[in-house]
Amino acid sequence: MNTPNANYDQTWKEALEDYLEPFMAFFFPEVHNLIDWSRGYESLDKELQQITPTATSGEREADKLFKVWQKNGEEAYILIHIEVQSQEESQFPERMYIYHYRSFDIHKKVISLAILGDDRPSWRPNSYSYELGGSSIRFEFPIAKLLDYESQWETLKTSLNPLAFLVMAHLKTQASTGNAEEREQYKWELVQNLSERGYTEKDIIKLFRLLDWMMTLPESLQQSFDTKLKNYQEERKMPILSNIERRALETGRQEGLKNGRDMVLAVLNKRFNPVPAEVIDRINQISDYETLQQLLERGMSIGSLAEFEEVLASIMTDN
Repeated sequence: MNTPNANYDQTWKEALEDYLEPFMAFFFPEVHNLIDWSRGYESLDKELQQITPTATSGEREADKLFKVWQKNGEEAYILIHIEVQSQEESQFPERMYIYHYRSFDIHKKVISLAILGDDRPSWRPNSYSYELGGSSIRFEFPIAKLLDYESQWETLKTSLNPLAFLVMAHLKTQASTGNAEEREQYKWELVQNLSERGYTEKDIIKLFRLLDWMMTLPESLQQSFDTKLKNYQEERKMPILSNIERRALETGRQEGLKNGRDMVLAVLNKRFNPVPAEVIDRINQISDYETLQQLLERGMSIGSLAEFEEVLASIMTDN
């Protein structure tokens, strides 16, 4: 059974919004100690768009920029990048440098940090430098490699820092790439661990949402997982999610499906406008994330609308 693509970027992006302080304490304690957390922090998404515009490598979905206050009362800015695939490893250090100096142009006091969530143990870029004609520059940035935490698994299982749980989810999602049944098993083990580690109810609900978002499953496995989750909650009388929250998650799934359908139709309209009503109706009937992803990829590259209709008809027949 095929496994849908994991949603790493958006999951990490949302986790950073909710858990910046524990994130810094977990990965970068020295930086954490510089900050006066009693004053809170401010997410600067609009300014980030100016610093990290869409480029040939694609949109940097997991980048986040935050305004914080140092313990000495001065402002500082934290630029965080989550790199999952290491697809363009040769450009990564340069990209970190470019984003840093663009942010420096605006804010001056900038801390650039990188989380390396790829599956290559030896890939650990932490600097960028060049020299030409006697002029040189060297830029260094702290990194955290998620693979390093595999050796700390037992500690992660009992940590109250919510980032420990998210690291576990990331590593198990990565380990089950291409194996949906294995991912479902890991996901279930993580749900049980989540309910036992002493988090507040609020954190349990948030972290389950992130887990559910990252560890994507085919629709058939997701439905059986949801049934098992419901029974688990009833047996333990310690609900991970209330009925309201379960309905909210289902609403989120439906919204995700709608967004997926809208993206497919937007691509088709841009390339083959107008799109026949019959094709629109067929796409709007699809309720599987993986299928929509396949259609989106085909829609961006296929030669004609007629060819796309053949692909769509084949998919609808198989389903």
